[in-house]
Amino acid sequence: MLTYYNQSDICVLVLHEIYGINQHMQTICEKLSDCRFDVICPNLLQREDCYSYCDEKDAYQNFKENIGFSLATRRVKALLYEIRDKYEIIIVVGFSIGATIAWLCSNDKDLCDIIIGYYGSRIRDYTEILPKSPTILFFPEEEKEFNVLNLIEKIKENTNIKIYEFKAEHGFSDPYSSKYCFKTAKKAEEKMMEFIQDYIDDFIVG
Repeated sequence: MLTYYNQSDICVLVLHEIYGINQHMQTICEKLSDCRFDVICPNLLQREDCYSYCDEKDAYQNFKENIGFSLATRRVKALLYEIRDKYEIIIVVGFSIGATIAWLCSNDKDLCDIIIGYYGSRIRDYTEILPKSPTILFFPEEEKEFNVLNLIEKIKENTNIKIYEFKAEHGFSDPYSSKYCFKTAKKAEEKMMEFIQDYIDDFIVG
């Protein structure tokens, strides 16, 4: 588990991709910590080392066979219940499988306050979920395994969800990936921070 504590009333739970807590996740956590949030990135793989990008197939196979969305979601929910009383606001930010796990946690409004998901392609398997917390999702225009527009059509009617689609590929926010797109990553990050700040402002006023 990677943690940064700033004695904040706001905690961001960062959920990693199939690779584990790699350099990209560390960078994300550092950026959020620089905003003076407490940041927690649980190790969902429960192994010391992370997978490299060239081991994508092995990483996916490991997640599928040894962890899966059901177990990972139970672990994340247990952690959220554990920290719930410690914070005024809890934000969950997930990437790829982490985004799908965040999505699976979104139908319980008592667990967290904001859901943010980057290219959660497996959300397509859980379109029956109705987020009870404000949710923002970022997708690339195209995915190898499914039609992004079809997924967006299925979930966009929920008023709690904001969806942004970018002309980019899965992994566009990761500066250590060959799929990285600087302009798109910057734009998504700006939208994410605006989303967070708007919620904080409304919370303070409320």
